[in-house]
Amino acid sequence: MTDPETQTNDPRKPGIASLRLASLVTHAETAGSVSLDELLAAMGRTSIAFAILILSLPALNPIPGPFGMVFGTCLAIIAVQIMAGYQRIWLPAFLGRRRISANVIGLIVRYTSPLVSRVETVLRRNRMRHFAGRTAQSLLGIPVFLLAIAVALPIPFGNFLPVAALVMIALGLMERDGLMAMLGVALGIIALATSGGLIYGAIRSLGWAIG
Repeated sequence: MTDPETQTNDPRKPGIASLRLASLVTHAETAGSVSLDELLAAMGRTSIAFAILILSLPALNPIPGPFGMVFGTCLAIIAVQIMAGYQRIWLPAFLGRRRISANVIGLIVRYTSPLVSRVETVLRRNRMRHFAGRTAQSLLGIPVFLLAIAVALPIPFGNFLPVAALVMIALGLMERDGLMAMLGVALGIIALATSGGLIYGAIRSLGWAIG
């Protein structure tokens, strides 16, 4: 079997992330459901980057539920470990044991794969790789942490920009594409400013309603 990390930059071929997401769907369908710990254990050499990706995507899914809060919390915990220089990630038992059904995973991947595929078309492996190496990865934990908080907050329609920024950062790290990672940080700044504006507007509206 071909290692997805040996794929070329041929835009006609799926990227590492798309191949891993497809493998995840297959695994989930075979097992019926997977826990977050099982997800982390199956991520291979791109575990941290793929963790950012797979834990941010559910916040875009159309299924009702506290997905943003649960997965945003997981992302925040992982971001702290990234800043500390960890190469393997860990979740508390109460989060790691949380299981996701194959149907939900399939829906998440189908719903979010167009975003991942669009970003993959402009990735270039090892481009400006010093911005996506191990040292840069630790520094990128800071914007990932802030974006995770934005994802966890119950802001109506407020998840798309933070998740898009996290997807760009994650794919940049997976392909060692430093330019994409930096573009993700730039989008993250815009996303955080937008989220702050939405929160401020909500507080002002609540104050006006109360009188």
